[in-house]
Amino acid sequence: MPDIATFVGVTIFCLILAGVSYKRKIFDLSGSLSAFVIGMIIGLCGSVLWLLLLLVFLVSSFGATKYRFEWKRSEGFQEGGHGERTWRNIVANGGIPMAIALASFVGETLANGDVGSNPFPKDVASFLFVTAIAVAASDTAASEIGIVDPRVFMITTFKRTKRGVDGGVSLTGMIVAFVAAAYTSTVAYVVFATLDTNLLAGPRTLLIPMLCGFFGCQIDSLIGATWERKGKIGKLGNNFLSIAIGTLLALLFALGSL
Repeated sequence: MPDIATFVGVTIFCLILAGVSYKRKIFDLSGSLSAFVIGMIIGLCGSVLWLLLLLVFLVSSFGATKYRFEWKRSEGFQEGGHGERTWRNIVANGGIPMAIALASFVGETLANGDVGSNPFPKDVASFLFVTAIAVAASDTAASEIGIVDPRVFMITTFKRTKRGVDGGVSLTGMIVAFVAAAYTSTVAYVVFATLDTNLLAGPRTLLIPMLCGFFGCQIDSLIGATWERKGKIGKLGNNFLSIAIGTLLALLFALGSL
């Protein structure tokens, strides 16, 4: 269980994060409240450093959202009135990271201090957490920055299509998607290597989230071109599912390398 100092520190951090996000119109009120709850769970059940990675994701996502925002608003491509996200966005993107934090907490509780008997060790949980964030960051960058590229192709047929169409991809979107996944993974690797090597699963912490983050973004496009276009799943359901698949793929890669 976290000590009092950790509890107070995480609470203050999440309050500030939620408050600033609401004031800066990154989240609406429901989004800010949801972010506070998810942040508390991640910080107390997972790791305080995971919260730092959430902050990195939030800042980079805000930058991607504001990139050529007036043009996106004029074309009807923006989220909300000012690009703000609701609780649905927060749950869609933060649900899997929160579940990983809870699973990590349960694993530590079951192990009762015996690291060797932990069914979900912290280093494995950490790179799965990073993978989930990398998928979300990759998808956000592809959506918010890739949308400016007029040369859009359907991912299933490679035929030209319109901007904003479910399943549409562009070269710009692909590039920024990979950069976002690589950036997220690299920051996480440096943070863990510098501040807490117990969260570091070796090169896997860098390479697997980078590749699976980018791949998860492409899964999002594939689902968009198929199930989402047919109305079988919504945009936010697609986000949640693609993050889940990208994270599961990372777990399979990790198990194969053990």
